[in-house]
Amino acid sequence: MSYVDGFIVAVPRENVDAYKEFSAYAGSIWKEYGALEYVECLGNDVPYGELTSFPRAVMAKDDEVVVFSWILYKSKQQRDEINAKVMADPRLSSDKWQMPFDGKRMIYGGFEELLRL
Repeated sequence: MSYVDGFIVAVPRENVDAYKEFSAYAGSIWKEYGALEYVECLGNDVPYGELTSFPRAVMAKDDEVVVFSWILYKSKQQRDEINAKVMADPRLSSDKWQMPFDGKRMIYGGFEELLRL
């Protein structure tokens, strides 16, 4: 079964274009090293819940939009190998890129596929 890294971030609306540019660049590097998919989704129907919600989880502000993302791999072993290569790649550590969001509020994790229909 496949393995997925999932992410949720709050991106200032004024930074959405910069986030998209960075993500396209970073995603191409993940794919170069073997990731099967790299997907970024911009929230447009993400209500602020009373107890829990995507906006609450990332402490989204009024001027921010929630982004839900994932990277698909063949296996956890492949994910670990690819991520090690990506993290060591100098193209992503360049001064050209500044994170267009507050990384301290990012939620992420690795998930083993349970079911696919």
